[in-house]
Amino acid sequence: MDEIQKTLLEQVAGLHELPEGAYNIRANGKSVERSTTAHIDIVTKEDKQGIDIIIKPGTKRESVHIPVVLSQSGLTEMVYNDFYVGDDCDVTIVAGCGIHNCGQQDSRHDGIHTFYIGKNSHVKYVEKHYGSGDGRGGRIMNPETVVSLGENSFLEMETVQIKGVDSTRRTTRAKLADHAKIVITERLMTHGSQNAESSFEVDLDGVDSSANLISRAVARDDSRQLFLAKINGNNRCAGHSECDAIIMDNAKISAIPEITANNLDAALIHEAAIGKIAGDQIIKLMTLGLTEAEAEAQIVNGFLK
Repeated sequence: MDEIQKTLLEQVAGLHELPEGAYNIRANGKSVERSTTAHIDIVTKEDKQGIDIIIKPGTKRESVHIPVVLSQSGLTEMVYNDFYVGDDCDVTIVAGCGIHNCGQQDSRHDGIHTFYIGKNSHVKYVEKHYGSGDGRGGRIMNPETVVSLGENSFLEMETVQIKGVDSTRRTTRAKLADHAKIVITERLMTHGSQNAESSFEVDLDGVDSSANLISRAVARDDSRQLFLAKINGNNRCAGHSECDAIIMDNAKISAIPEITANNLDAALIHEAAIGKIAGDQIIKLMTLGLTEAEAEAQIVNGFLK
């Protein structure tokens, strides 16, 4: 891998060198590094682009890294990755995509990640997106995540996009069995003329299943954001969605939460708030010696943590 690709890898997966455990690193449309373990196998699909990640029952305290980096202008790809997590597992999965585009053509990565999570398993899934390069070609990413959570399983999902992605549509769909739980935290910042759409749909099918969807977003300059969150309570369950957003400059933000109770014992809540940075917050920081721009940056960074 060249230095640009290594920088992208560091941004989206926090990797300065090859990680321990299982991993598959994809660069410019090809798998360039792969490692498996006794408990985690990674198999190339034969019918389409992508991989199967097979995690054996009882696997604990292991990790899988599957980052994607693109440094070739004009490259477009669609990848299908399926995760089969056995019963009684406790694993961390780190994904993400980085695009460096210095050319005139758009570079685009679309991916569908499908999770089949067994009973009594805990999965932490981290997905980061990052764009760089001074070319006029776009940096486009459209990730889709589809989740099936088994009985008494738990998925923590963290998605981060802070810089450089010109256009993105992020779609997440999940179905939960009895006593299953999902927590999704999104952190998003757009600037320039960027456009970002986030869509979540969760079906709480199981008894005492639960979902918590949290979005923190900042829109600057002339960028646009759309947040949609739909929770369907189909059994005795608990669901909560929350969108907090800061709007700046000439940006536009829409938040559309939707909750549907199809059972008498479904307890569902939605919250949404959009507003500008309070003037007294900026003034307070400026009295400590910060410039107005530095004060704004401190507030935004704190909000997105």
